[in-house]
Amino acid sequence: MKLQHVPLEYVISTWPKVERFVDEASKFGEDYTTEQIKVYLATGQWTLAVFVDDNNEIQGAVALSFFNYPNDRIAFITFIGGKSIFTEDLLAQLKNLSMRFGATKIQGAVRDSVARLSSRLGFYKRYTIIETKI
Repeated sequence: MKLQHVPLEYVISTWPKVERFVDEASKFGEDYTTEQIKVYLATGQWTLAVFVDDNNEIQGAVALSFFNYPNDRIAFITFIGGKSIFTEDLLAQLKNLSMRFGATKIQGAVRDSVARLSSRLGFYKRYTIIETKI
């Protein structure tokens, strides 16, 4: 499987092929609706990449937002969804894509089950995020 960046001008035409992965990923959180994620991608605030198989069929998708710390540029995984996408090879491709955008680290907010899965690929738990409504 290969990870391919989707240039901004192709996000809308690619959307029908990735919407189901966004739906699946967004059902685990309250932060964004599928429509809001589409807006962030379509306006270039987030970057879309797709996981494609040998037949060039999309098997998953990931969105990244980029921001800067004083000593690092972060590629933050805002959503990731698909089948068989947590592999060392695909992580290497995600690192390469992130570096092309100037990133020095990859971060993401994940459920405990995803944290356990991603720890096999060298990720570590840096924070636990808690919240309350006010």
